[in-house]
Amino acid sequence: MTGLFVRRIGVYVLSGLGMAFFALPLLWLLSAPFDETPTYAVRFPGAPTFDNFAQIGDNRYAVPSLVNSVLLSVGTMVVVVTAAALAAYALSRVRIPGRDALLYALLLLSSVITGTAAMVPIFLLVFELKLIDSRAGVVLVLSGGLLPAAIFLLKDFIDTIPRSYEESARVFGASPLQVLRHVVVPVARPGLATIGVWTIVQVWGSFLTPFILLRDPDKQPAAVLVRTLYTEGGSPNLALISTFSLLYSIPVVLMYLFAWSRYGFRFHGGIKS
Repeated sequence: MTGLFVRRIGVYVLSGLGMAFFALPLLWLLSAPFDETPTYAVRFPGAPTFDNFAQIGDNRYAVPSLVNSVLLSVGTMVVVVTAAALAAYALSRVRIPGRDALLYALLLLSSVITGTAAMVPIFLLVFELKLIDSRAGVVLVLSGGLLPAAIFLLKDFIDTIPRSYEESARVFGASPLQVLRHVVVPVARPGLATIGVWTIVQVWGSFLTPFILLRDPDKQPAAVLVRTLYTEGGSPNLALISTFSLLYSIPVVLMYLFAWSRYGFRFHGGIKS
């Protein structure tokens, strides 16, 4: 009995330490923007100030960078979700020799060959396509890096959808695209929502690809703008960085909560045969 009590106390202590480890950075992010002279320590100012938000508003690149982040994230999400849905449906329903090995190879290569290692050939390819300093070029590069994992995850979801519904639609003359649009997509909405949110989060925090491919500051996203929020001596301006980071985080959090309440996140079929 004593041993069980000690183990429970140990579990509670470890859980509390883990929660504190993750909660402290969030508490700092919520408090520092309202502090006139924030430090690395978590403290709640006695007299909150909104001067930091006013300084961010005066930065001519702040709001456009958030708009650029939205454009890049939504554009990449549309490409990834559309291409992943088509590819995952085809791989799930068509028996291709070596299909599973191909999927695992794509997933493995996309994990081993990271964007950093492949940036030189990617830059040369984008340069030859005349897409340097183009949002479309960034969207294509980011989509190519995210597609293998998106296809792999979405295929497992579509595998659980019974084929009897598709067969019924084909009896009435529906084409494969009509079956995908009117039968598979409505059932696979939770999986598509998960892929969409995952894609937006990945692009929202992407720094290297936009930093290298976008030369015009007016086209750079918020993840790239953060690097400019330093003092003249090269030290991080904690007031501006924390304020901009808070504003930078709000759209993703709201999107996550909306998608969760609307669709939920799961990777199993929504109907049973």
